[in-house]
Amino acid sequence: MNRYCKFIIFCQIVIFSQPLQAQIGNDIIGARSGGMGGYNVTLSDVWSTNNNQAGLGFIEDFSGGIYYENRFLLKETSYKAGAFVFPVKRGALGLSVTSFGFELYNETKAGLSYGMRFGDKFSLGVQINYLNTKLTKEYGSNTAVTGALGLITKLNNELSLGVHVYNPNRASLADYNNERIPTIMKLGLDYRFSDKVMLVVSTEKDIDFDPVFNTGLEYHVSEILYLRGGISTNPSKYAFGFGMQLKDFKVDISSSFHQTLGVTPGISIIYSKKKKSKKKSTLSI
Repeated sequence: MNRYCKFIIFCQIVIFSQPLQAQIGNDIIGARSGGMGGYNVTLSDVWSTNNNQAGLGFIEDFSGGIYYENRFLLKETSYKAGAFVFPVKRGALGLSVTSFGFELYNETKAGLSYGMRFGDKFSLGVQINYLNTKLTKEYGSNTAVTGALGLITKLNNELSLGVHVYNPNRASLADYNNERIPTIMKLGLDYRFSDKVMLVVSTEKDIDFDPVFNTGLEYHVSEILYLRGGISTNPSKYAFGFGMQLKDFKVDISSSFHQTLGVTPGISIIYSKKKKSKKKSTLSI
């Protein structure tokens, strides 16, 4: 198959998968979220650098992670990401880099973020992103700068609320036809029945598309093992996954099924250097 046939197939996938975008639409990072159908609004881990920067406010350990997603089992639609978190006095700084596509079409995003906690129950986060989109040598590339805002609040010992807004500045992707980067708003809740079971629900609204709804479940089976499942709408997707905590490393694996395009497996690995004399955050697992 020559490179232009690949490009035509790629375009068809993008059309059929709308309103799914690559990182210009701020796709989720991390197989933990992937295993719960895409839920991420109240989670606090290294992927908060991209998913909801407010989650950084509750991180007290230096962390680094890598993520790979083989969308619809095609290397041309692979999605790769890496992130680091650096704790500071009242929160943490985050750095994330993502890449989507292949030689004829590629999107790259680099983001710098910061999350600050206010007490034990509330955190705010912000991010600035640099985007680069390349579309064959004939068309060249475009760049843009976007932002993101988020908050997480612990309403009580069991219930947490998260809000996230990506690209509130409505940055342009191209001058032609006033093409703009998606502005996406998310609202999510997680309810912890116990230390072992967490139920999550969220809604996501791209201002140019119908809303997406998501629900998922995480079950902490044992000290090292987590099981997850979830569903989302518009289009319908089903997901499952599991995670393993191995001392300073955590490995998460997920798989989702798109109603038209098929299976998307993902894997993420997180390294977190634990502090010996700290109490575990109530907002992370």
